[in-house]
Amino acid sequence: MKVQKKIQTMVIAALLCAIGIVIPMFCPKIILEPASFTLASHVPLFMAMFISLPVSLIVCLGTTVGFFFAGFPPVVVLRALSQIVFVVLGAWILQKKGNLVGKPLSSIAFSFVMGLIHGVCEMLVSTAFYFGGSAAEGSSYMMTVVVLVGVGTLIHSMVDYGIAVVVWRAVQKVVTVPVSVHLGKKARVSQEFATHN
Repeated sequence: MKVQKKIQTMVIAALLCAIGIVIPMFCPKIILEPASFTLASHVPLFMAMFISLPVSLIVCLGTTVGFFFAGFPPVVVLRALSQIVFVVLGAWILQKKGNLVGKPLSSIAFSFVMGLIHGVCEMLVSTAFYFGGSAAEGSSYMMTVVVLVGVGTLIHSMVDYGIAVVVWRAVQKVVTVPVSVHLGKKARVSQEFATHN
């Protein structure tokens, strides 16, 4: 039984990686370097966080590869890689307290904190590029890095988190692999995965 669950988990991780690679290639995007906003690009990351820490790590690396193959500038690819910080932290928190997502206020608070960490990490990457001479001529640090990247990422992250929760409500009814987060009364859940992985 454990082997079957591990195979199911690997397949789900691979599917989320594939979605994370395809989204930056085909979904609508706005690029205002160093900022970029790709619709639903964080949804596979949040869904991976709802499953487990190892799945989150794999999907984060997979989506970074997606941004690289989609031909995004290096600053955008490294911003995608920096997401590993909020993804690992978020997955760890959800393994301990998966019921956070099921309660509206705690879910919004969790989304905000993850978005804040997400935004700060991406700002750090963008700051290195900004002061490294990659900034567009005449652009201000406050507007380019703090507002576009920092605040923009916070909002983008929270929107994608909301999409992920809606999608997860439907997906969890057919996904039987043990997960950290379950929503609704009908979903089958097991905390074994969180303790054994």
